[in-house]
Amino acid sequence: MNFDLTEEQRLIQETAREFAIAELEPAAAGLDRGEDDRIFYTNLAKLAELGFMGLNIHDAYGGSEAGVVAFSVAMTEIARACASTAVTVSVNNMVGEVIQALGNEEQKKRYISRICSGEYPAGAFALTEPGAGSDPAGMTTTAVRDGEEWVLNGSKIFITSGSFAGVFVVWAVTDQTAPKGKGISLFLVEAGTKGLIIGRKEDKMGQHASPTNEILFQDCRIPASAMMGRENDGFRGAVGELAGGRIGIGSLALGIGLAAMDKATAYSLERAQFGRKISQFQGIQWKIADMYTDLEAARLLLMHAAFKKEQGRPFAKAASMAKLFATEAANRACYEAMQIFGGYGYTREFPIERYARDARVTSIYEGTSEIQRLIIAREILNEFS
Repeated sequence: MNFDLTEEQRLIQETAREFAIAELEPAAAGLDRGEDDRIFYTNLAKLAELGFMGLNIHDAYGGSEAGVVAFSVAMTEIARACASTAVTVSVNNMVGEVIQALGNEEQKKRYISRICSGEYPAGAFALTEPGAGSDPAGMTTTAVRDGEEWVLNGSKIFITSGSFAGVFVVWAVTDQTAPKGKGISLFLVEAGTKGLIIGRKEDKMGQHASPTNEILFQDCRIPASAMMGRENDGFRGAVGELAGGRIGIGSLALGIGLAAMDKATAYSLERAQFGRKISQFQGIQWKIADMYTDLEAARLLLMHAAFKKEQGRPFAKAASMAKLFATEAANRACYEAMQIFGGYGYTREFPIERYARDARVTSIYEGTSEIQRLIIAREILNEFS
């Protein structure tokens, strides 16, 4: 298999890298500290202008139509500079792809172009609930038909971009008598809809610039035309799109891990102890060798998953393998980078402690490492049986 990027994919990677270095990296530390977040939204608008908000979206709907591999490499470059920006871009692309895959023509034309162009600063993916995280089939948010409207009641948590999203993709139970995982439908809810309440912003360990909110639905009325896909068949769509989202989060984690190890490796060439540079010690060299090997393996797993999705082949197992390995490798890389920095790595004078905080959640959201292992094992056992 040829893993060389095409000319278009290389151009997208280089554009993402140049933008990240020039615009994202200088602002990342300040955004992490809660300084002027207008820079964050300005950079999102610039990324939309460059075409990064719809990389795997058809040109007819305002997307770049660059494919999944291009999306993966772009996410890695953006995350090397600012994980908060990267997760926003990743979720935005996923929302656009959900609408492209499951929406009707009117819904695609109404919403996707607004997401890709930056008219909507972001889209949001409203699936997780207080009692339905790793078990989304256990959701309790309901949608009840009332004439030509649906009435939503319930709550969602940990919604990325919740406070500024222009449209929400929302899952709700439409048949409460159906078995678990059945009777769930998919809706598009615009920001500002009466009964849609944006709750508190979570006080998180990392990725501070990306708001994560609770979303409440209190007799929220939406038109019948807001449903996407077939009634009571929305859960299957959720599962399918989450698999694609895992490529994005794995690529994001890879970027954080590479940034941490790049900083640590450069530091090892400058820092002297016992009369010589610490890069000359075998213990440091082994850390560098092990972590870059892990990160390269993560890259190849991500490329494999992205290639399979781009070719329209089954990719769920590959995506889970890539997400599992890349996110855990990124966490290891941040830990070892901090060891190389020693006490300085634990201070805010250097970005290593931010990378470690930003990386931690990647093995939790879009499906925990434990859930990825269940998916991988299930797929393998099904192949044997």
